[in-house]
Amino acid sequence: MASFPAPGSVTICEINRDLITAENLSDDQAEETYGKILGLVFSPVPFQSEQLVSPPAVENDAEQEGRATEESVQRKGLVAVLQGLVGDSFRRLFNPNDVHLLPEVGLQGVSWHQNKHIIAFISGSNQVIIRDYEDSEGKDPIILTNESQRDVRVIEWRPNGGRMLSVGCKGGICLWAASYPGNAASVRSGVASFLGTLSRGSGIRYILVDFLRSINNEHISTLTWSPDGRYLASASYESSSFTIWDVAQGVGTPIRRGLGGISMLKWSPTGDYFFAAKFDGTFYLWETNTWTSEQWSSTSGFVKGATWDPDGGMILLAFSDSSTLGSVHFASKPPSLDAHLLP
Repeated sequence: MASFPAPGSVTICEINRDLITAENLSDDQAEETYGKILGLVFSPVPFQSEQLVSPPAVENDAEQEGRATEESVQRKGLVAVLQGLVGDSFRRLFNPNDVHLLPEVGLQGVSWHQNKHIIAFISGSNQVIIRDYEDSEGKDPIILTNESQRDVRVIEWRPNGGRMLSVGCKGGICLWAASYPGNAASVRSGVASFLGTLSRGSGIRYILVDFLRSINNEHISTLTWSPDGRYLASASYESSSFTIWDVAQGVGTPIRRGLGGISMLKWSPTGDYFFAAKFDGTFYLWETNTWTSEQWSSTSGFVKGATWDPDGGMILLAFSDSSTLGSVHFASKPPSLDAHLLP
């Protein structure tokens, strides 16, 4: 049985259920531990930290924080980048006037490709950076920017869709696709021509192939793909409905249950079930055959974290007002919604 880390130690990774720890976090320590065992250590991803600067009212503090972030990136590499993004995303992505519960929800500010050694992360209010470790010519990170991509809040790679990245932002979803020499990414028919914007960087280029415009120009704050990559679900904290997009057609179907703003969406790994949570403490389990649902209500606050098991028969939940995890188990096979909540 795995032992708990010693007080004051830092967990570097988990290998075969053993937590690998060290006194401090560094690239050298990573090389000595998981590098030797797994055979792969990724190089640091430098980026312009001034893209993370806060509004002018706190300019001095932001400049100092930016310099500290840049130094940590140079010193500790990719691990430091991820640590910095987790803390900084909450401060940068939400304004004081937003729903007060928003900063407590886990953000998808970093996304690893499911089948390739590619990482994407939010590097600024309107900017996303991609580092492709499988592109031998792409030594520099790829920068994704476009006039349609404003105030980015969430990103997620498309399953079974090659190198396609969805970016949730103000007014909708930007879809970026890799473009190769002799095999250029195609922009969806009927989409405005300005979408054919190329990314900056060497090696593989990315093209903005589509922009899925949200209803009433809502700010997209959560995304989740169906496992086959055909459908993309999106929602906003500003709305009580979520939208299921047929990506190939660029057509979205709004679905609504309840009144509270949506905090989180999670498609099950098998595609049979769909999870939607709201800030009022309710959450819904949907079966995707007929799109019927069962409502659940929590007395421990709203759901602030959720993850499905690989078989899609159970979802693990974390609540805002509880230190106990909840586990919803389905008692029978899809499309049945008969389930039980266990602590």
